[in-house]
Amino acid sequence: MTGLRRTLTAAVVAAATITVLGACAPGSEPAPSGSNSPAPAPADTTAPAALPGGVTETQAADLCARMEGQLQSWRTYTPSMNKPGLNLLVGEWAAANGVDLIALAGNRARVDEITAAQCPDIREQALEALEIPDFASSLVGY
Repeated sequence: MTGLRRTLTAAVVAAATITVLGACAPGSEPAPSGSNSPAPAPADTTAPAALPGGVTETQAADLCARMEGQLQSWRTYTPSMNKPGLNLLVGEWAAANGVDLIALAGNRARVDEITAAQCPDIREQALEALEIPDFASSLVGY
């Protein structure tokens, strides 16, 4: 059991590191002001609507899909074995969707807000399978 915790902790730390390093990556350099290149096309100014928890519908749908994919496993195995898996799932989701892990750590209830708005049925099934009152109480370090 200790080995599993170490493995899951290492995976979560790796996901967090990837996210932080990705955010620190240098962006592309702007074209010199005297270049003859055509002006860039105007950017689409309509941003996707943010859901509760400050994520887009696409990001929320991805979190729900990931949770739905784990429901059977969470029902099969003991809840104490599944809680580290929940942490790994949230860490992977955040890293894949550009969600700030530092901000998520400061407000773990965001996962509850997101799932309550996007997929309340999957949320309830996950909470029941994990035997927890909410996700915030089981997320460690987010």
